[in-house]
Amino acid sequence: MNVLLFGATGMVGQGVLRECLSDPAVRAVVTVGRSATGQHHQKLEEIVAPDLMDLSKFAPQLTGFDACFFCLGVSALGMSEEQYSKVTFDLTISVARAVGRLNPNIIFIYVSGQGTDSTERGRVMWARVKGKTENALLALPFKTYMFRPGAIIPLHGIRSRTGWYNAMYAIARPLFPVLKRIFPNAVTTTEQVGKAMIAVARNGSSVNVLETPDINKR
Repeated sequence: MNVLLFGATGMVGQGVLRECLSDPAVRAVVTVGRSATGQHHQKLEEIVAPDLMDLSKFAPQLTGFDACFFCLGVSALGMSEEQYSKVTFDLTISVARAVGRLNPNIIFIYVSGQGTDSTERGRVMWARVKGKTENALLALPFKTYMFRPGAIIPLHGIRSRTGWYNAMYAIARPLFPVLKRIFPNAVTTTEQVGKAMIAVARNGSSVNVLETPDINKR
């Protein structure tokens, strides 16, 4: 399986990249982002694209893929709905369409979030935008899956690029084992998300929208 990975420098993307590089069923991984990951591996190639809305000049490098894992995302904190939509809905759909044109049989997996509003009419802004994004992806002419993890525990030294996330994780880290026992349907790890993405890309899933319990059982 050849994998295209967007957002490999983020916390979730780092975890997904780690699992892809360690899984023998993944032959090659190409990451696409505004900055390089800084990692080196025989299976890894990187595309640094300053403008992810226009990937046309990278078309030859974006063909021949079996799966695309889209892990890009930003916090909605302090953003208007228009601003958040541009980096969540507009960018995601632009990338998905471009990748789909080049790889008609691709499996596209999108990291959304627990609480996403599929009706697109709820009061929570980020949930509406995520719901709109999911619905648009599910309408595309290739196989798509939505991952909706709740709390994600970073493992293997992985860190978020957001400082206050790291501070929060550092404080909560001693509680992670307890939280997983008490809230098994709301807590997952970067490792489990990565392994689940590979499993779904390889074997499919009976549901297109996977919540935390679906992710953890893969």
